[in-house]
Amino acid sequence: MAAAHTPRDSAHAAAQGVRQALGGSFAAISKWERELGKLRVLVNVGELAEGEEEFPDDESYPVHEFPEIVGFLHEQWAGGGEPSAWVETAEEPHDGPVSAAAAQRRNGGGGGDGDGGANPQRVAALRRRGRGCCVVAPIVLHGRAWGELYVARRVGEPVFGRPDADFVSVLAAVTAAGIAQTERLAEVRRLAFTDSLTGLANRRAVDMRLDEALELHRRNEVVVSLVVCDLNGLKRVNDSRGHAVGDRLLERFGSVLSLCGAMLPGMLAARLGGDEFCLLAVGPPADEVVKVAGELCDRAGELDLGEGVAVGVASTGDPIGPVRSARRLFRLADAAQYKAKAARSGEPVVAGRHGGKDDPVVRLADAPDRRSGPERRRFRR
Repeated sequence: MAAAHTPRDSAHAAAQGVRQALGGSFAAISKWERELGKLRVLVNVGELAEGEEEFPDDESYPVHEFPEIVGFLHEQWAGGGEPSAWVETAEEPHDGPVSAAAAQRRNGGGGGDGDGGANPQRVAALRRRGRGCCVVAPIVLHGRAWGELYVARRVGEPVFGRPDADFVSVLAAVTAAGIAQTERLAEVRRLAFTDSLTGLANRRAVDMRLDEALELHRRNEVVVSLVVCDLNGLKRVNDSRGHAVGDRLLERFGSVLSLCGAMLPGMLAARLGGDEFCLLAVGPPADEVVKVAGELCDRAGELDLGEGVAVGVASTGDPIGPVRSARRLFRLADAAQYKAKAARSGEPVVAGRHGGKDDPVVRLADAPDRRSGPERRRFRR
């Protein structure tokens, strides 16, 4: 489970493993969405009943229907104990009054409706879906209930007993550890590829996405377009009104960039650093990207801080010659942005639109430069 890439993958691997370990026909993992008061099902595995999906979009249940997930857990902790699992059965006991469910509750297993009886919602669900019994264990993260692990067996199969409940409690703890690790890794990945000030993607994310996009371009001639933006007036704002106001300008422009990026499916909005931003589009025609870039210029000009934005566009859909590396596409977009800034243009400058390979932007980008230093700083000297 530690190798799972997302919390959903982790939950799926855990549910499948627990189902097999307990000999269940079905297993599910649900998350307690406290702000909504619901248990939301993340994954169902095994034999699915009618209406059940492996990864449901919107399968959830009011948490008040399952008081054990709220009240019982806190009662256990208040008494100095640890949360444990409980059993529900839809079948009549065959060995007198000591059913697995009753034995589990009598021995501290909890569950049910708080007075030692069965939970009618769970029993009804078992019968409706053709299942004979289930064992339920809380998943606890960071000292609080995160959700639940649920395993069921078919009608006619052995009813879960106390050993099963004890075992699933251990498996729920292992599941919790796996989910916690996956969530931590997801958060690390998010931080590694996110600009902390604006919440946009960062340069690392752009480089990775652009390398993947250009591989698609080489294989399938997919159009790849890069829009590079330089926010005008940031230094003046920082010097005259302070860096806090400058940061607010960056945040507001980041919101405008995100809004414009949403106009085309899958467009990545990013802050490259300082006052430099970009949009990366994979698939849409160059003309549609240029239209978005024009909208960006208009909206940036309406901000009450700053002095608009200089925008350059480079696209494999335009006559710019072969693009075999991310470096060349960046040089082209950066050269176009440099031309826009030098001309104080209120519209984007697009590489290759004025003469193809003889376009001044293309010639500037492809001109040899022996000076050292980062590639993209060349046009800012």
